[in-house]
Amino acid sequence: MNNYSYDIAIIGGGIIGLATALEVSIQYPRYRIGVVEKEEKLAAHQTGHNSGVIHSGIYYKPGSLKARNCVTGGRALMEFCRENGIEYELCGKVIVATDEREMAGLDVLYERGVANGVPGLRMIGAEELKELEPHARGLKALHSPNTGIIDYTQVTLAYADRFRDNGGEVVTGARVRSIRQADGFINMETDLGDVRARHLINCAGLYSDVVARMMGVKQDVRIIPFRGEYYMLSPEARHLVRGLIYPVPNPEFPFLGVHFTRTVHGDVEAGPNAVLAFAREGYKMTHVNVMETLGTLSYRGFWAMGARYWKRGMQEFYRSLSKAAFVRSLQQLVPEIDESHLERGGAGVRAQEVERNGLMADDFHITETPNAIHVRNAPSPGATASLAIGKDIVAIAAKSLQLT
Repeated sequence: MNNYSYDIAIIGGGIIGLATALEVSIQYPRYRIGVVEKEEKLAAHQTGHNSGVIHSGIYYKPGSLKARNCVTGGRALMEFCRENGIEYELCGKVIVATDEREMAGLDVLYERGVANGVPGLRMIGAEELKELEPHARGLKALHSPNTGIIDYTQVTLAYADRFRDNGGEVVTGARVRSIRQADGFINMETDLGDVRARHLINCAGLYSDVVARMMGVKQDVRIIPFRGEYYMLSPEARHLVRGLIYPVPNPEFPFLGVHFTRTVHGDVEAGPNAVLAFAREGYKMTHVNVMETLGTLSYRGFWAMGARYWKRGMQEFYRSLSKAAFVRSLQQLVPEIDESHLERGGAGVRAQEVERNGLMADDFHITETPNAIHVRNAPSPGATASLAIGKDIVAIAAKSLQLT
């Protein structure tokens, strides 16, 4: 077993953890900094299972952390990619209103996007929509030409390389089993040995609340895992989608609805839905972690959330079980899609923070405790905004942890 000692330890080897580590190493090069990751590879969970979209900042409430960090973070991300030879493509995105009831929602998104400084955002009619996406159907659409696609695992590995170049250390296969604070130090017991640090930054994603609980943080919120399942378009159907085609989201549900996403690898994904996962890393419906499921069911906020969203939740669950129902949702956007065009793809699990009153957190959430910073909620557009979030975390840490 090994022993590790750092000035600052970061738990979590996803894109937020590595972006934060990189920023700390840039601003405070004299510190010993380590990233502690439980898996044998980086970006193994939320980062490596998302759809790879560079979001432009349309959906988020003006003035929120999501709005501010998405726009500035997206610019920083693309600059980083150009400097480090990482492929990305600004293929553009349309958000499509398919009936009159969605027109007001489209107007709200346009107003938000303009307020957030989304570049090039335009409202377009049905004819121009056909020019951009010949197989899409809609009365009206928002066109965001600067929405893009990327491979976030590649980005995370590049962050890690730059972090190591700056003298940082990445330790994988080191699941944190317990945390104890004594004599001004944070002592972590991991699968690889003991890790000792003066300060801790918790970027544990799906387990961020578990790490916080290990440090004695009051459980006023909890992570509830939601699985998002994808289908892939068969090769003969990929021509039906040129870029990204999204529906107008339901304002009462914090997910975007099933949509079409072209990837930098040449595939086209259809999805995701949003169903309760029975394990925090439950990428299949059959993957059940009894203790984690009981933890979810014993949380008052889960039942309050269920009372609020039960009808939509049942619809999502049915769509998970029924390929035909999934297809019908996709046909609202692209009528030519049929079941023969869809091949079962992968899935991701979103770490959604839920309050005790059942409300789902709709913004990034970062909290402070003695000697530690906790990233409690950083779902989409967390990957797009990663470099900006990293700067925010380090700014908080500089004051809270009195970094010099």
